[in-house]
Amino acid sequence: MRKSLIAAVSAAAVIGGTYAIVAPAGAATLPTAVGPHVKRLCSQPDKPGEMACNALERTDIVAKHAVAPGDAPSGFGPSDLRSAYNLPSDGGAGQTVAIVDAQDDPNAEKDLGAYRKQFGLPDCTTDNGCFKKVDQNGGSSYPTADSGWAGEISLDLDMVSAIAPKAHIVLVEANSSNMSDLGAAVNQGVKQGAKFVSNSYGGSEDSSDTQADSQYFNHPGVVITASAGDSGYGVEYPAASPNVTAVGGTSLKKDSSQRGWSESVWNTSSSEGTGSGCSTVETKPSWQKDTGCSKRAVADVSAVADPATGVATYDSYQSGGWQVIGGTSAASPIIASVYADAGAPSSGSNPASFPYKNTSALNDVTSGSNGDCNGTYLCTAGPGYDGPTGLGTPNGLKAFTG
Repeated sequence: MRKSLIAAVSAAAVIGGTYAIVAPAGAATLPTAVGPHVKRLCSQPDKPGEMACNALERTDIVAKHAVAPGDAPSGFGPSDLRSAYNLPSDGGAGQTVAIVDAQDDPNAEKDLGAYRKQFGLPDCTTDNGCFKKVDQNGGSSYPTADSGWAGEISLDLDMVSAIAPKAHIVLVEANSSNMSDLGAAVNQGVKQGAKFVSNSYGGSEDSSDTQADSQYFNHPGVVITASAGDSGYGVEYPAASPNVTAVGGTSLKKDSSQRGWSESVWNTSSSEGTGSGCSTVETKPSWQKDTGCSKRAVADVSAVADPATGVATYDSYQSGGWQVIGGTSAASPIIASVYADAGAPSSGSNPASFPYKNTSALNDVTSGSNGDCNGTYLCTAGPGYDGPTGLGTPNGLKAFTG
């Protein structure tokens, strides 16, 4: 049911058909990667209202249970991400971030501990009150375990830890990947006191989306982020909801610029790349001013998502431990956590509008495309707003306050 990617020229640097990868400081060198060397962690939807997680695992990097003393896992770690996006090292204090996913990850807390220990982050456990895991009803009747969604859960928890290491985390596990269950889990996350809720999944748009907006995503004064998708040019729900911050994906590389980093639209191959486009269902929010789309445009902002420049995660249930993951599933919890670093949003606000009031406080991504849209901004990056990367990527916290 999800829209397939239309073939396009990659935005990343391509050398002999492979992606050139710059290893994070202190990390092992990442092997080169092309599209076939990744796998989707979750099976794709086959009926309306069904969602899939937007996580892609590098299959050319062997998962490791542990790394050698003094070494670091492959993939970008917390210090890399905070450097790239000009973020504090102690963000998230006093805030609670909810992660919404389907199915159960039995090893969630244990694996979270392994990630945080590796990178010297403070403990976040049930015992110290930092971590909490609930089902979609707020109890402990967890759904059936699923290896793909477990990998997604590990990615989400690790990205919150990387960006907002002092935040509390609530993991809400939905009974299934149906929007009705995931939506109930979103409501539960807010009920648990979270002011920041990350959703790293999506499915095709349909006429029921506006009803879901009011049932599950109408939470003024609460940040709700959603990944834009991994299948290139085309719109997914719930990213298309005007009540959420739609998060696109970039390729992130170290360079010799003043910033020390560069980004372009993530577009790996004919089947993988960040989602974007013009909704066929959702009304355009008042704060979105682009003129080439009469309805809701996706995305709003973006963060790293390219598996070739992916992030380090630890997951002992789906894989053997340390692995490199990409997809807009990484970008959504990163952005939710940047909002958490910036502090609780004002009462009654729609935080998706905040970046539009502070566009100069973002890294404008101006190169790359994720498909064929006749060269328009809906699939092609350029100065200012564009579909694949929105207004850009975080450069500090100012664009995420309001």
